[in-house]
Amino acid sequence: MRTILIGGLAALPLIARADTGQSGPNLHAIGMFLLFVGITLLITWWAARRTQSTHDFYTAGGGISGMQNGLAIAGDYMSASTLLGLSSLVFAKGYDGVIYVTGFFIGWPVLTFLMAERLRNLGRYTFADIVSFRLDQRRIRVLAACGSLTVVTCYLLLQMVGAGQLIKLLFGLDYGVAVVVVGVLMLVYVVFGGMLATTWVQITKAILLLAGGSALMLMALAQFDFNLETLAQRAVETHANGWNIMGPGSMLSNPLNVASMALGLVFGLAGLPHILMRFFTVPNAREARKSVFYASGFIGFFFLVVCVLGFAAIVIVGTEPRFFVDGKLGGALVGGGNMVAMHLAQAVGGNLFLGFLSAVAFATILAVVAGLTLAGASAISHDLYVTVIKRGQASEAQEMRVSRLAVLGLGLVAITLGILFEQVNITFLVGLTFGIAASANFPVLIMAMYWPGLTTRGAIWGGLIGLASALSLVILSPTIWVTVLGQEKALFPYDHPALFSMPLAFLAIVVVSKLDRSARAALDRQGFADQNVRAETGLGISGATSH
Repeated sequence: MRTILIGGLAALPLIARADTGQSGPNLHAIGMFLLFVGITLLITWWAARRTQSTHDFYTAGGGISGMQNGLAIAGDYMSASTLLGLSSLVFAKGYDGVIYVTGFFIGWPVLTFLMAERLRNLGRYTFADIVSFRLDQRRIRVLAACGSLTVVTCYLLLQMVGAGQLIKLLFGLDYGVAVVVVGVLMLVYVVFGGMLATTWVQITKAILLLAGGSALMLMALAQFDFNLETLAQRAVETHANGWNIMGPGSMLSNPLNVASMALGLVFGLAGLPHILMRFFTVPNAREARKSVFYASGFIGFFFLVVCVLGFAAIVIVGTEPRFFVDGKLGGALVGGGNMVAMHLAQAVGGNLFLGFLSAVAFATILAVVAGLTLAGASAISHDLYVTVIKRGQASEAQEMRVSRLAVLGLGLVAITLGILFEQVNITFLVGLTFGIAASANFPVLIMAMYWPGLTTRGAIWGGLIGLASALSLVILSPTIWVTVLGQEKALFPYDHPALFSMPLAFLAIVVVSKLDRSARAALDRQGFADQNVRAETGLGISGATSH
């Protein structure tokens, strides 16, 4: 299960081929890729002329509508692996795959009902603004920046490796050159266009992904007279496991592992900095709620599409010898197990549609990388430089300069890591990313919003213990201890840490805050009343964040 998020990225080399038996570059994909790059560069040029201040750079001036932001959030969340990895999981596992896909969606009601309005009313540029609203600014922002940059770095590495492989095969470039190409494009979008360019790149990508996935689903369903019952019956008859694909299987056999995975997926979403940052681009709390409403609709629809594609591929791809190695049905798929969606696209839409979907896969990676880089840069410039180093005395021009330098620095880090990790198994980063987001970021954020008793000391201890325990458990898990380090048996038997690390973080927050009798703790508790008024009403939102 841990490989699903990056399975599609690891298997991307095949999508650079116009046909499963052809070794040359995919000219259709190259043409559409160049078209997408041209459009997004025009967007960046347009956005650069409108990005004049830090408010513009971080939040697109707060002028993005709820529907636009919903599309951008969907673009941030739906990666290439959503289309490739999850459809392949449904193809292979049936019911288990559907349950896994559902796990990626369940976190959105948490954002809608518990966090969306408060995020917009309390934050300005980063989620650290919210956590530090009534707590010690400098110490809390250091903690928040550590969690944010760890998550951003993990995600950037995942995306850069996949994108580099794709461009390498599309153009026949050396892998290192391909990674540099992706990094440079991302830097152009963020450095010159800021959040405005990033938002519209994400919107463009979301529309392409939704359109491409929907078209593929309709073409596949046409093979079954658009009858889902017929599709299900044919899938059962075709799949090697028969009716067993419609019931729980091996993926759900270990309850603790499943529960830990579920907690990571649900609450990890609410701790992803590049997702949380999107709530500050809308003008008010109402538009923030609408953002999540639209994002939930787009993402939920696409996940349903992915499930349909998985079952349709059981029949269409699973009975075509040309999609299997040496033409042996039931064996290994050409290009790897995560290429189901691409094989399905080639089967029902031909080489032209396969080329379009290949370009869409690249667009998804580029949009996610841009959003991650901007989130990381804002943590460095706004949280660390302005508040911690300059103690709030930096000018707007200085902050903008540091922001752009931070983008360049993160871009260089992403390019370097992408090149260094070309041959390394990086599946452990999936569990690590969601585990850290759920264990280090989410507990501190939700307690800062809702618990009057939270103190600075409690937040720091809770965040650090959540971060350290998530890191430690992932290292000791089968993902790293056995697969990466080659040890015989894992010291921690589960793939996902959240079931254990997240409660530890909450426990530390509560216990340390309860025991804290410092003068700073008294101020922290007293500040909750003012914070709650701001969170509920938005009063004072146009001014600076309270301290």
